[in-house]
Amino acid sequence: MATIARDVMTSDWTSVTTEDTAQIAARTLTSEGVGALPICSTDGRLVGVVTDRDIVTRLVAEGRDPAQCSLGEFVSDEVVTIGADDGIEEAIRTMIDHGVRRLPVIDGTELVGMVAQADLAREVDANSAGELLAGLSRD
Repeated sequence: MATIARDVMTSDWTSVTTEDTAQIAARTLTSEGVGALPICSTDGRLVGVVTDRDIVTRLVAEGRDPAQCSLGEFVSDEVVTIGADDGIEEAIRTMIDHGVRRLPVIDGTELVGMVAQADLAREVDANSAGELLAGLSRD
């Protein structure tokens, strides 16, 4: 049986809301030891993802105060996700196509986990892991 996103995802994650500040997100990223957090609306719906890199390149580098910037500013029109029952090959293609290293995993409309590049690399052969790394290293 093929490995699916549900098999490799982290199901114990922390999220932040659109009303939280980037400073709260940075502290949460640090305390959780992760590089990305799902952003949810106040009603719990997934609306985006914020990464440590977002905070540095979109706020700090521009001289903006993370304590004054809401995470609603990080929300884009489309959230890149993977279905819980999608194969890990699909997750790899999605990461490469969208240039992301972490994907929220959804089951229907419910956020059920996060899958990271490292989660996938542990599950695939060396060629597929290399393809993922090469695809995400292009710039």
